[in-house]
Amino acid sequence: MTGHARISLAAWGATVLGSLVLTPVFSGPFLFISALLCAVITGVGVLLQNLRTPRAVVPLVQFVVLVELLSIFFLKDTLKFGLIPWKATALEFNQQMVNAMDSINRFSAPLPPDSHLTLFAVSVISATGLLIHIIAVQLRQAAWAGLLLLIMYTVPAATVHGGLPALLFIPPAVGYILLLSAEGRSRLSRWGRRISGVSHLDAAEPVEASALGQAGRRIGLSVVALAALLPALLPALPEGVIGNGLAGAGPGSGFGTSISSTDPMLDMAKNLKQGDNVVALTYRGGPSGGTYLRLTALDLFDGNTWRISPREDGHKINGDLTPPPGYIGDLSKVPETKMEIDVTRNFRSQFVPVPYPLHSISLKRDWRYDAGALDIVSAGGQVIAGKKYSATSYDLQPTPDQLSSAVFTGQPDQYTSAVPQRTPTEIKTLTDKIIAGANGNKFEAAVLLQQWFRSGGGFTYSTENARGSGMKAISDFLLENKSGYCEQFATGMALMARIAGIPSRVGIGFLPGQSGKDGQYTVRMHDMHAWPELYFQGTGWVRFEPTPAARVATTPNWTVAPSPDPTNPSTAPSTAPSSPGATGDPGDISRRNLDPNLPADSGIPTLNSGNWWTKGGGRAVGIGAGVILLISIPWMIRSLTRRRRFAREPGRASAEGLWAEIRDTSRDLGLDWSDVSTPRQTGEWLVSQLPAETKPDALRLARGIEALRYAGDANPTVDLTSEAAAVRKALWSRAPRRRRWRARLLPPSWRWYLNRGSTEASDLLDEFDLLLARLRSLVLPRRHAN
Repeated sequence: MTGHARISLAAWGATVLGSLVLTPVFSGPFLFISALLCAVITGVGVLLQNLRTPRAVVPLVQFVVLVELLSIFFLKDTLKFGLIPWKATALEFNQQMVNAMDSINRFSAPLPPDSHLTLFAVSVISATGLLIHIIAVQLRQAAWAGLLLLIMYTVPAATVHGGLPALLFIPPAVGYILLLSAEGRSRLSRWGRRISGVSHLDAAEPVEASALGQAGRRIGLSVVALAALLPALLPALPEGVIGNGLAGAGPGSGFGTSISSTDPMLDMAKNLKQGDNVVALTYRGGPSGGTYLRLTALDLFDGNTWRISPREDGHKINGDLTPPPGYIGDLSKVPETKMEIDVTRNFRSQFVPVPYPLHSISLKRDWRYDAGALDIVSAGGQVIAGKKYSATSYDLQPTPDQLSSAVFTGQPDQYTSAVPQRTPTEIKTLTDKIIAGANGNKFEAAVLLQQWFRSGGGFTYSTENARGSGMKAISDFLLENKSGYCEQFATGMALMARIAGIPSRVGIGFLPGQSGKDGQYTVRMHDMHAWPELYFQGTGWVRFEPTPAARVATTPNWTVAPSPDPTNPSTAPSTAPSSPGATGDPGDISRRNLDPNLPADSGIPTLNSGNWWTKGGGRAVGIGAGVILLISIPWMIRSLTRRRRFAREPGRASAEGLWAEIRDTSRDLGLDWSDVSTPRQTGEWLVSQLPAETKPDALRLARGIEALRYAGDANPTVDLTSEAAAVRKALWSRAPRRRRWRARLLPPSWRWYLNRGSTEASDLLDEFDLLLARLRSLVLPRRHAN
């Protein structure tokens, strides 16, 4: 095989292996199509080079072939005569790329398998493959192709929430090593025959692995292994050793969280499932019993994700904010409450946690507010971490009668009433069935929906649901598994409210937190919450609470229908203060916020009121067992190896294994075993270390090994088990007690197994390096010199 063909195949393999890192981002058959297109481009390049085509022409022809293939696969309707890409093809390709970028900005990974997203992924991978081929084959600079593989890895690693799995680093790294190996072989092949550096390979091979190549592969193997293991160790390092760009410098043992304007719902879910339950903020004042603190409202649902609708530039904060949207009463008669809020450095958010509806806030210069959502967001990308501010809010307490008598005179905006076209008919039918008893009253329909989620629908609260809040996830949540957390409950009710003709959006923020001394409330990261807000003319946006009592014990007292069902306690007012204006013991808030699926302050799942096991004992036992297991690994390996050696049937392999066991025992006991001595010399050395009664066994063992290795007429079925057992027992009994314990717990011979493992792994790379040469020698006849 020619050098350029070998590098071309390696470039194709590196591209395919590198593209594996995109599997957490894209879905569908993009990987298969990309591998096929790159294979065709590679084949065209190899063919043209074999035909002695000018070097500058090869990439041009490959580019034309790539455009043709992309057009046939994805843009066939725009081709002229069904074959030639034309102006319409370019325009359609550009539109598909615009659609893909829009979807990437709006959706979270994994992206849906839409055609424009598949085209985007295939185009990126194929173009990268073409560039790698040009750099490695045409320019003969394979090392620089690693930058393209690095970009292909770092982009999803930096954008996918939670990061990429550590093992996904290995495929592009292996592909890069293979590419460098192929180029190195091509360079060295011009120097003539190379000296073999692989001891177990036949020297008669047409191509051997050089010592230089062997060393390079061992270094590459070590680097890949280190890179694969290092990410697994990083989470255990203290915060600040490397830094994640999110955590602050305030108190708390864990990482902070970040709430961005791109996808607040996904950020909330990530924090609830993975984040530490550190303090996010504290506050004083506000309604009796605490209050919900809202960050923002998601009002646009396109069937894939809930997000913030397009907004104009926010309003400057110069005094009082605009009145609450939809409220038509006299605000001067509405009581107001003032709060002092102190956000810790653990909580890094572009949105400010404030009560709704907000009247005024002390933040001014770098902050803006939206008139429709009444949320506060940074003007220049700064975060609220470490800020202290005061906020005044209206203490609106609508009555059920007011909400029930609300008359809809128009939609509040163009987003909050839209029901996606892809909404399953089953959800619409289910909604109609649930609200049938409302007799057309919107408020009673909302109460029935809330009641169905909390008690009548058979739902269970669990943070194990990882499918998000797209249409497919909502459909599965409502119709199939009925298990989820606040994200699914809030978005499910918001969608069904829209189907029922009630404008709705999803609020994201915090539960009231836990009350403490001097009227201070402490809000932690796991108090993050999502809830639906429904619009009623005259009152405006009203919060409902469909999340079951496992997470939120009670519903707002204004969501009780005028004539509630006395047999259903889920809609009855409770003494626990779940909302502003509710009455009861503030201490009940801690019980209301109890989530059996989330870690408590100690980081251990809350199983009951608390005991030694739940307060850290279980973790201590687990860590102790893990440490003991880790320490026991060398002992277990030595014990299993020794048992296997003594259990073999008599023969050459058994004798060599027993001789190796005496060698390892000597090393474990700190004796000076020599690797360069002959069996006879080693036997004489053993005799000097053993008591008189065991010396004959040592001599018979050494002479038996010598005969098997060097005597042609030796008995191949000789049994040296008893001699080896006697020698090992004698060596063990004569060693000091301290050395015996060290030999049990941490046998020095175990290091030899580590070296042996790395040698065998790198030798496997040498075998792979010679695979193509061996295949060629089988297929093509060897050339003999005349």
